[in-house]
Amino acid sequence: MMYAQFASVYDELMSDIPYPAYVDLVDTALHGLSGKKILDVACGTGILSVLLAERGADVTGIDLSEEMLAVASSRASERFPSLTFLQQAMQQLDVPEQYDAALIPIDSLNYLEDEQDVEQTFKKIHDALVPGGLFLFDVHSTFKTDVLFMEGPFTYDSNKISYIWETDEGEDPHSVHSELAFFVREEDGKYSRFDEVHYQRTFPVMKYVELLEQYGFLVERIFADWSDEAPEEESERIFFQVRK
Repeated sequence: MMYAQFASVYDELMSDIPYPAYVDLVDTALHGLSGKKILDVACGTGILSVLLAERGADVTGIDLSEEMLAVASSRASERFPSLTFLQQAMQQLDVPEQYDAALIPIDSLNYLEDEQDVEQTFKKIHDALVPGGLFLFDVHSTFKTDVLFMEGPFTYDSNKISYIWETDEGEDPHSVHSELAFFVREEDGKYSRFDEVHYQRTFPVMKYVELLEQYGFLVERIFADWSDEAPEEESERIFFQVRK
């Protein structure tokens, strides 16, 4: 993925994500955010990190992309200069302290293609939490990867950014291979093009439960699509709230 260019359009593409709702989920689970130490894994351009900091949390953001982290640091620098960002892969997480909560938001875990990488990530997150610490993450449902993603191609068009998103079934079960062609309008009115290739994979709900319990997590609740409702056959986004 060409993160330098993708980082420049990421915020607009994610504008429909209800980040404040994610903050509320964490706030409720922690009985308040003020003074809590939170690890925002796969933080991207730092949108969620900053929202958590606004509510008084002490946040450390982790991401693989140097370009994404540059945007995140710029976003946080004026108001939250103490907000820390580290360049790391989630399955190789290495932090010097323990946290009250760790998050892997917005299906970022689905970028891990191998089950072993998911296992290693869960182990690293467990090590990074204080006893009783919260782990909250969401993933694509198998219905979304197996059915909805296969309904492409998808298109998007705004005054500045357009894309064509073509999807195919991936090599692994419940995986999707996506090719995106972006067209970004420049100041002179001309469009520049760049291309992205993304591969995402998910697992059935009970496989995640098995792996979480294997590494010592207690599952508190599993819910879907930003609601308090349990996942159903056609749910699209599955949330896991667990404790160390």
